Amino acid sequence: MKKKNLAAVSIVLCGTALASAALWTRPDRALRILTGGMAHDICSETFVSLVDPRETIAERRTPGGLMGRIDKAMRYDVDHAHQTVRASILGAFSSRAIYRPGIGCTLVYPGESLAPVRLPGVLTDHPEESAPVETAIPALHAALDASFAASAQPARHPVKAVVIMHDGRIIAERYAPGYGVDTPVFSFSVAKSVMNALVGILVRDGAISVADTAPIPAWHGPDDPRHAITIENLMRMDSGLNLDEAAGWTDLLRPRIQNMFAIPDPFPGDIQAGLVSAPGTRWAYSSATTHILARIVRDAAGGSGASVQDFAFRELFLPVGMRHATLEMDATGTPIGASGVLASARDWARFGTLYLNDGIVDGKRILPAGWARFSATPTLNANYGAGWWTNRHAPAAAPPVGMPIMAGVPDDTYYAMGKMGQFIAIVPSRRLVVVWLSRSDAPFFGIRNFGRLVASAVATVRGDGHDVADDHG
Repeated sequence: MKKKNLAAVSIVLCGTALASAALWTRPDRALRILTGGMAHDICSETFVSLVDPRETIAERRTPGGLMGRIDKAMRYDVDHAHQTVRASILGAFSSRAIYRPGIGCTLVYPGESLAPVRLPGVLTDHPEESAPVETAIPALHAALDASFAASAQPARHPVKAVVIMHDGRIIAERYAPGYGVDTPVFSFSVAKSVMNALVGILVRDGAISVADTAPIPAWHGPDDPRHAITIENLMRMDSGLNLDEAAGWTDLLRPRIQNMFAIPDPFPGDIQAGLVSAPGTRWAYSSATTHILARIVRDAAGGSGASVQDFAFRELFLPVGMRHATLEMDATGTPIGASGVLASARDWARFGTLYLNDGIVDGKRILPAGWARFSATPTLNANYGAGWWTNRHAPAAAPPVGMPIMAGVPDDTYYAMGKMGQFIAIVPSRRLVVVWLSRSDAPFFGIRNFGRLVASAVATVRGDGHDVADDHG
């Protein structure tokens, strides 16, 4: 049975490879993306989130189709004693992730070892002081009931945590069994919004400007059209680089996706990409451009894993009150800026409140004045800003692209989003932050369910720091 399954997987992948020869580079790398991604994610949730690995594995399995066959052939070994996770496809294409306290999990490749990182003293965990807030607002109680009802059904979008914060105060909160106020949750692409904040802090300090051309020497030749790419282009995903990605298994065939989980340092491969359009003229979703941005952040913060950890905690996580944040890095000490941040639901609510308050926390300016508005301004014909999604499109000649617009939600709303249904929405006109952390394979990562919750929250509050509960106080 084992040989039959492996043969079936190999035949399907080889056929796909031949049909997609223009995209194919290394067949083994395509499979190592899967084992690498799974080893890393299971490691993070087991040793950072303290979630039972069997739950992670069960919820990550894909029913049916090619990916379903590969999932059935996947094997895992969680070594609690050494805090490592190994994943393989029937014993082949093995990948290993190792946990390091304070740093999270990092993939370790054959023949490679991780350099020791001396962590700054600021990396400490601070338990929350209060239990989950039971909402006093009947409409929100019903909305939470509806949100969590899916968790008990066969539908594959279990909600893990919800926090609704109005004008800096939690007005509703709920957690799934095994999760709580101190549970750091994997964010996937919500991390891109954290990269936005780290860039903003560097801009505040005058270390960089979003108008600067990207500090990539390989692009600075006089005849190289990539010399026009700015830091803002990388943030807005309109760099024009041939680094697009698409939702689905076909991404396994793309060299830039293979770089992310199959080699120790994807950066040299990413910056080799050529242009498919002039910078600033075409939007295309791209995690690779965020990874380039993460290397720029690392270098501007001191050039090492230790220095970027110190920078992130000292300048962002601690001032904001993100008590359980973990910033994961690759083997080079570069933050996994596209997907490698874990934090609790309350941490994410505080992060959203930073933007709600135009970058100020307790009277201290963390982000430049106007940074939130800049971040939430749509790019070209996409409802994507600079590291944040928006609930509106800017007027554009081209057809709109991006995510669906959430019905019943104000158009000034913007949000961070992760690929398995992690959302942090900011609604400035209602002084709201809504955090929804789920494990969804629903269309568009479950945004319609999330949008219903945001709409319910919007309906219960006014934009003046007053909520319905106050009327019954």
